[in-house]
Parts: sequence; structure tokens; C-alpha cells
Amino acid sequence: MSLLLGTTITVSSNHWMMAWTGLEINTLAIIPLISKSHHPRAIEAATKYFLTQAAASTLLLFSSMTNAWFTGQWDITQLTHPTSCLLLTTAVSIKLGLTPFHFWFPEVLQGSSMTTGLLLATLMKFPPTALLILTSPSLNPTLLTTMAIASAALGGWMGLNQTQIRKVLAFSSISHLGWMTIILLYNPKLTLLTFYLYCLMTSAIFLALNTTKITNLATMMTAWTKIPPLTTTLMLALLSLAGLPPLTGFLPKWLIIQELTKQEMTPVATTIALLSLLGLFFYLRLAYCATITLPPNSSNHMKHWQTNKSVHILITTLISLSILLLPLSPMIFTTT
Repeated sequence: MSLLLGTTITVSSNHWMMAWTGLEINTLAIIPLISKSHHPRAIEAATKYFLTQAAASTLLLFSSMTNAWFTGQWDITQLTHPTSCLLLTTAVSIKLGLTPFHFWFPEVLQGSSMTTGLLLATLMKFPPTALLILTSPSLNPTLLTTMAIASAALGGWMGLNQTQIRKVLAFSSISHLGWMTIILLYNPKLTLLTFYLYCLMTSAIFLALNTTKITNLATMMTAWTKIPPLTTTLMLALLSLAGLPPLTGFLPKWLIIQELTKQEMTPVATTIALLSLLGLFFYLRLAYCATITLPPNSSNHMKHWQTNKSVHILITTLISLSILLLPLSPMIFTTT
């Protein structure tokens, strides 16, 4: 309830103090969920999360106070002072995990459970994204474009040599944030659409991984013995998150590249499209591990002789939507 309350307060506020209050409620609400398992890694993740979010909230409050000092405005949309704009971009980047402030996110996600990781990767990113969209006319285009390209590059590059699924999904999230940020100034509605579709696909993958108890590549290789249909559709959901054309994940990338081309930013569009190939490589590796019946090397994990056939209807719905939404793109074209 506190998570929903904090998110609602931040998204619906037009005063900086209320937005800051909502972000603080969110931070304090997620920390018990991260540290619930009482494992040393979980306690470490909760501590890292608290320190980074507290630093980001302090910067955000300092930014709004500086803007109010020089302009007399506490309205979120009236952020006009250059120093305040720079500080706000830094604060929101730390909260989201944009490069070069991404260091905390993979570690925190690795120390959390799958359900808490899902909240960190989706719901907790919504309030900072909303603040970025509200202040987008005042932000520096060069800074945002640089950070977006760096996020797409680092998310793909760092995800290549990971064996832990949660770390792979963390770097995937950083890469997708780059795509959302690069189009923010030119089409904020498209940023929101990308965020919604990212949340849909990530939720499907996290819930499927939670059901099959997959945590790393080795356990993914034997997951087909548990629920074969879910493992097969999980492969398609992973490829959809990668942005392959017949699937839902291709839609936001297609629209973003088209919008960047309209804005005469063809080199930027080409660069970020090429960088997404790095991410495609590790998604393909995950999809390969999810579907093979015999691992290429001997696995230490036991084969499951008793399979669980029941899958929650929510997972089925989310995976279906994350794979099959592309035919609805003409309708989304008209809304954006």
C-alpha cells in the first residue's frame, strides 16, 4: 500500500515537496521487501539501495530549492534555472540507474527475490520517469542523448558475460532506459509507451522465472523438465524483450527509430540500433538455454521427474501480450 501511495503522490503532484515526499515513501516501503529474507546479500542490497536513493532524493530536493531560490517557483513544470536542471537530471538518473549512475542497480537486483526484483525493475522506475517527462522541456538534450547512448552501450556490453539471470535483466533494464531517455525530449508519449511495454514484458519474464525457480543459466538449462510449455513461451518473451521484429518488443524500437529519423538524428538512431545488437546476443543465449533439451556440458542440477503443470492465468496473459501485441501497432500509431 505504501508503494502505491508513494507512486501516486509523486505522479499526481505539481509541487516539488510533494514529489519528494512520494519518492521517500517509495524508498522506505521497498527496503523491508528487499531485506525480508535476512540473508547477508539481501541486507547488503537494502543498504546499497537506501544510500543511493537517499543521495538522489537529497540532490532532487536541493535542485528544487535552488530553482525556487532563483525563480520563486515550486511548480514542477517551471524548472528553468540551468543549475537546477543539471542537478535534477543527475538525481533522476541516480534513481533510475542510468549510466554513469548505474552501479547500484545490478547488485541490488541480484540481492533481491524475484518478486521484489520485479517491483524494482518496473514500479519503482515509474515516479522518476514521470518527473523526467514533466520537466522534459527544460532538460539539456545533449546530456540526455549522451547518457542514453552510454546506457544502451553499457547495458548490452555488461550483460554479455553474466550467468545470473537477475543481473542480465538488470543490464537489460539499463539498456531499455537508454531507449526511453533518448526520445524523451521529442516525444514524451513514446517514452511512456516504451515504459509500459517494457513493464509488460519484464513482468512476464520475472513471473515465469519465479514459477520455474530459475536463477542462473545452469538452472535454466534444466527448466524444460518442469513446465515445458512455459519454458518455450519464456524463450519467445525473451526474444520480444530483445526487440525482434515479429514480437511486441520490436514496436517501441521501431517507433523510436522512426521519430529520431524525423528529428534528423539519423546518426543517433543508427548508433543506438547497432548497440541493441549487443543486448540481442545475450537474449539469444538465454533463449537458447531455455529451449535446449540436453546442455552442451554436464549440468550438476538434478532432473525433475515430477513436473508442475499448473501455470497462473496472469503469467499466461502477460506472456501472450508480450509476444502478440505487434498487430495492434496501427491503433498505437494513431494514439501516439
